[in-house]
Amino acid sequence: MGKIITFGEVLMRISPRGNKKFVQSNIVEFYFGGTELNVGISISNFGGNVKHISAISDDFIGDTAMTYIQKFGVDTSSIVKSKRPLGVYFLEVGAVIRPSMISYNRSHSAFSEIEPSKVNWENALEDGEWMHWTGITPALSQGAFDVLKDGLKLARQKGLTVSADPTYRSGLWKYGQDPKEALIELLHYSTIFIGGVNEINEVLGTDFSYSNEDFIEASKQLIEEFPSIEKVFDKIRTSLNSSWHKIRARMWNGIEFRETEDIDITHVVDRIGTGDAFAAGLIYGLQQYDDYKALEFASAACALKHTYEGDVNFATVTEVNNIISGNITGRLVR
Repeated sequence: MGKIITFGEVLMRISPRGNKKFVQSNIVEFYFGGTELNVGISISNFGGNVKHISAISDDFIGDTAMTYIQKFGVDTSSIVKSKRPLGVYFLEVGAVIRPSMISYNRSHSAFSEIEPSKVNWENALEDGEWMHWTGITPALSQGAFDVLKDGLKLARQKGLTVSADPTYRSGLWKYGQDPKEALIELLHYSTIFIGGVNEINEVLGTDFSYSNEDFIEASKQLIEEFPSIEKVFDKIRTSLNSSWHKIRARMWNGIEFRETEDIDITHVVDRIGTGDAFAAGLIYGLQQYDDYKALEFASAACALKHTYEGDVNFATVTEVNNIISGNITGRLVR
């Protein structure tokens, strides 16, 4: 496998233990994560060769974050230091009928001040085969958008595969950039689209429904609008409550539509990072398998992430393939 490049903010997550609210407890746990970093670490856990590019705080918190990233074998040579603090978010984990709640503190973080002069993309993309981006990063600041755009342009010039997960979160776009125009500009440098009708409707200004027929038509229209995009992969979540979800996935690769079976997750341990686990499984899978097996691998990886605390998916290739094979009993392995 060639080197996979991820670019995005490193965050510290702070949560009360268990399913408590902050008002119930003065004991908290912390985890490191961030959308693109979660993807990179998960791929590294599968055996992939990953480099993460970011800006972190030049203090003991940043040092701790760096050590955490490095212990998974992720290349940190293109992570720069900043005098600003590491971004933080606070999470109250919900249960059953009570939803989880998140509050971000990242407006003046180390990553928010990143600018093109801070990243040498020629060096960062050396030996790169794949680059992954999400709609979170360009939403954070003009500098983050500019750096990402420069990286994507060079990645395509060098012939890298570029996967896009153009997640749109309206609360993040606060610096004056038009979200739709920004995402459209970046999608012109992308070859794999990870998203469903919601994301396609946001970009195209359409109103496709969730049906498989509309997903196919939406995918066809997206590929027509963005000729560089070759394939569309979509994760579908059915939430019966905060603790019981079902996961399946579908795809349109320009030739055929395929869909996986539902995976029932009756006791969600942690749903943060599950979309990132899907993206990681897909990227790894597309480098190893055919499109449908990659889709199955991504769906199973996503489902397994619901069983791990924290932002990162710790599943191995063997564990994911066991789920694909139907081994979902959770019986003790000796």
